[in-house]
Amino acid sequence: MRQPGSRRASLSASLKLGEQRGCGRTPWEEEVQIPFAQESLVKQWSSMQNMTERKQEKSKAPLQRNKFLLNINVGGKLFQIAYSVVARYPITRLGKLALYTDPTKKLQLCDDYSVQKNEYFFDRDPSIFHYIFHFYRSGVLWIMDEMCPSNFVEEIEYWGIHLKYSQRCCRILFEEKQDELSEYLKIQRELEAELEPLDSGKQFEGRVLGRFRKTIWNLIENPYSSVAAKIIAVMSSIFVLVSIVGMTLSTVEEMKHKTGKVWMEQLEMICAIFFTSEYLMRLISSSSFKNFLRAAFNAVDLVAILPFYIQILFESLDEGDTLYHEELHKMENVGKLGKVLKLIKLMRIFRILKLARHSTGLRAFRFTMRQCYQQVCCLFLFIAMGVFTFSALMHSVEHDVPGTNFTSIPYAWWWAAVSLSTVGYGDTVPDTVLGRMVAFGCISFGIILNGMPISILYNKFSDYYAKLKAHEDEICHSLKLSRRLRLKERLLRKLSECCRDEPRRQH
Repeated sequence: MRQPGSRRASLSASLKLGEQRGCGRTPWEEEVQIPFAQESLVKQWSSMQNMTERKQEKSKAPLQRNKFLLNINVGGKLFQIAYSVVARYPITRLGKLALYTDPTKKLQLCDDYSVQKNEYFFDRDPSIFHYIFHFYRSGVLWIMDEMCPSNFVEEIEYWGIHLKYSQRCCRILFEEKQDELSEYLKIQRELEAELEPLDSGKQFEGRVLGRFRKTIWNLIENPYSSVAAKIIAVMSSIFVLVSIVGMTLSTVEEMKHKTGKVWMEQLEMICAIFFTSEYLMRLISSSSFKNFLRAAFNAVDLVAILPFYIQILFESLDEGDTLYHEELHKMENVGKLGKVLKLIKLMRIFRILKLARHSTGLRAFRFTMRQCYQQVCCLFLFIAMGVFTFSALMHSVEHDVPGTNFTSIPYAWWWAAVSLSTVGYGDTVPDTVLGRMVAFGCISFGIILNGMPISILYNKFSDYYAKLKAHEDEICHSLKLSRRLRLKERLLRKLSECCRDEPRRQH
């Protein structure tokens, strides 16, 4: 009677898989030949045996270990793979696990080991390990689009597999996605740093006058902390606008007489006093003097108040012939000192930058310019190239025309700059047909050039503005919620104190 051979490794018992040369294979050859998709499904089974008797014998017999298979438990899911397969990659974690003979070194590679099951346990993500398992069987690392790049990189680094084993097309797309994610996280961190104040309330603990400085800090730096802080923030914006309006009106001819000049000087003095007190309060409440000087907004505050005191210093040096000084360009006795003072007074225009401290739009614009400085510099480079190119072309076709304004290339720079910006003042125009063709080319190039970065800058500005506004609304909501909770606590405390006092009064 013919002895029954081993069953074929297929899902269907009647399915023929070529010639039956696998009947006399060793267990190692059988494991290698099993397809990857069927490995977890195929189980050895003999129709000649009784299943109930087999279960009884299995419960009584000791556990049979397969020395050709590596049992791996990843996050509760069991995987089996031949030692010879993982040994082909000796630098990976499983390759070292298959090649090491020292049990101590093997235990250092895994999280736990079951002696009874001969099973190595790894506390990792089993869904990603499917791709690691497929890599050992096929030699190719597959990358899916729905995977998180940082999580996938962390997993393959743990298993000791390099990204070079993946297909080139998948690797390029994955690296692009990874760069986008890194850039997104970087922008998120910078946005959070933009919203975070220079100091925090916790930094005042244990310092000299910590509670007093914290109170001042909340009034000046945190407008959402209380009603008084919000009033101070509104007053700061109003004083900035008033000082700018006053500086503008001081140049009007009707305001240059003595009465108007007195009013303007008094208005400037009031604004300077307010800005000085605000700057000193920020300086007192700062936890670090070095960080205070490095902050950009504090530098703007200093520039906003310096012109007033420098003007007083210069005017004290020129103790006058008259009670009221004339305007700087009319002062004959000041000379060069008057020109310097005029320039210093012009620095008051930078006070408008103080609005960026409490304006989300201005902060979003500043953040957009800082993030898109490469695109902005590239735009200026293209503008400079266009100006030089079209001014040289216009000079070459118009310099022979009698009475032309394009007598040299530098004289044509203004025309090229105005035409590229599509403003077109019309003060300088070409006369020849070739000159008009060059002008048409310059205007067309300017339209294309101006349209390229607008969409990029606008999209990023709107995105940054929405994120800053959402973060500010979240902070405002959390502060309002905390104030309500504190109010409820105070009411409950007062109510409990009143309930305790009533029995005492009755006694």
